[in-house]
Amino acid sequence: MGIEFNPNLLWYVIGYGVFMIILGIFYSKKVSTSDDFILAGKSLGPIVLMGTLLATWVGSGTVTGGPNSLAFSYGLWPAVGYVLPSLIGIIVLMLIASKIRNYGKYTISEILEVKYGKFASIAAAIIIILAYVGIVSYQFKGIGFILHVSTGVSVETGTIIGAVIIIFLATIGGLMSVAPTDAFSAFLILIGLIVAVPLVISVGGGWNEITAAVPSEHMNLLGSLTPLQFLGFYIPVLFLLLGDQNMYQRISASKSDRTTKIGTIGWIFGMLISTPIVAIIAFSARAIFPDIDPGMALIATTLVIPTVIGGLLIAAVTAFIVTTGNSYLLSASTNVTYDIYGKYINRNATDKQKLIFTKILIPVLGLIAFLLTTFFPSILAIQMYSYTVYGAGITPALLAVFIWPSVTKQAGIASMILGVISTLAWEFMGNPFGVNSALISIPIAILTLIIVTIASRNNVQPTTN
Repeated sequence: MGIEFNPNLLWYVIGYGVFMIILGIFYSKKVSTSDDFILAGKSLGPIVLMGTLLATWVGSGTVTGGPNSLAFSYGLWPAVGYVLPSLIGIIVLMLIASKIRNYGKYTISEILEVKYGKFASIAAAIIIILAYVGIVSYQFKGIGFILHVSTGVSVETGTIIGAVIIIFLATIGGLMSVAPTDAFSAFLILIGLIVAVPLVISVGGGWNEITAAVPSEHMNLLGSLTPLQFLGFYIPVLFLLLGDQNMYQRISASKSDRTTKIGTIGWIFGMLISTPIVAIIAFSARAIFPDIDPGMALIATTLVIPTVIGGLLIAAVTAFIVTTGNSYLLSASTNVTYDIYGKYINRNATDKQKLIFTKILIPVLGLIAFLLTTFFPSILAIQMYSYTVYGAGITPALLAVFIWPSVTKQAGIASMILGVISTLAWEFMGNPFGVNSALISIPIAILTLIIVTIASRNNVQPTTN
């Protein structure tokens, strides 16, 4: 079946966009300090916290990359199982949540500086910007897919429009406005997915017809993936989540440890609902639209179900993509402001000056993210690159701060540097043997952390009286 555009879907996207802008402007009026802009005044309750955690994590990487693209390109079960690394990561974050809150820092770089020194802080800021700008870039492209389906405009034109919307919403109110819009978006996507899945299966002719129309190996446990390819998709997700600055900021922005616990439990339930349903819908799309771009699988199904339901689903998908783009763009800008501008360019900057600088920086990084969309062949490719740069460069050193007090400064810095260098080198070589860079760089980062810690501690000379 070919794609026949449905302009009526655009009204749902426009309606959602207008509502989000109004909501964002309303909450932006509550912003008066950097603490309000970056941590929402540490006022997030359990429902908003759950919504913002879910909406931030389940963005374009899920509904156009991740389980969506895996289900379409490789098979159902690897896509359904894609929820497992997220669940592991959420549980770990829940266990260390009180320690994260007690640190009281705006950025991951500030946490790393306490343990490893200023160089680690600068390195972390650069790594985070490299990864987060990449993540923002495929949010832009996700909006491009949506506008292509609903209006017929080119994906490139739609991507430009998506970039403008995301940059605007991130600039006006920071986390104070992003978190409530996240919460609304989270509940909208869950409702849209639950209602849409039986309709999509029905359009595909029923489950037996769908499974008969896809390659037979797509029903295997690993689909058409080899074990190494399978791990190459799963490991980057886990290691991004374990060290994701957005999640640390949201945990720090909650009212209390109890609020954090309730919010993260709700996040788990949201993941258990959303990820498998996205996988099933995208898998069904393979039978309905066998020749489309994998990134458009879920979005394309909005064209073959009743317009009301399709409109609800496409508005929900738009919601997740926009809120994720907002969050990562805001987070990257925060790093530049507090870890570079405030420490080395204008050390005497007032809180107001930092707030203004952050708002100016958001469009700049947004433009860089847009330019990055032209350098990667697919959303899944840029997703894996971004996740791995962060997971290898940040996460091992960061987790050691909370769970391995004896880790040394030298080990943390060495782990970060070698994690990033090995990722970029492997990507530059084109992922030899079809092995994802995460399977090379993350073990290197972890082993470096352990070996250098042991070596540097053994080299410390005992003091004598």
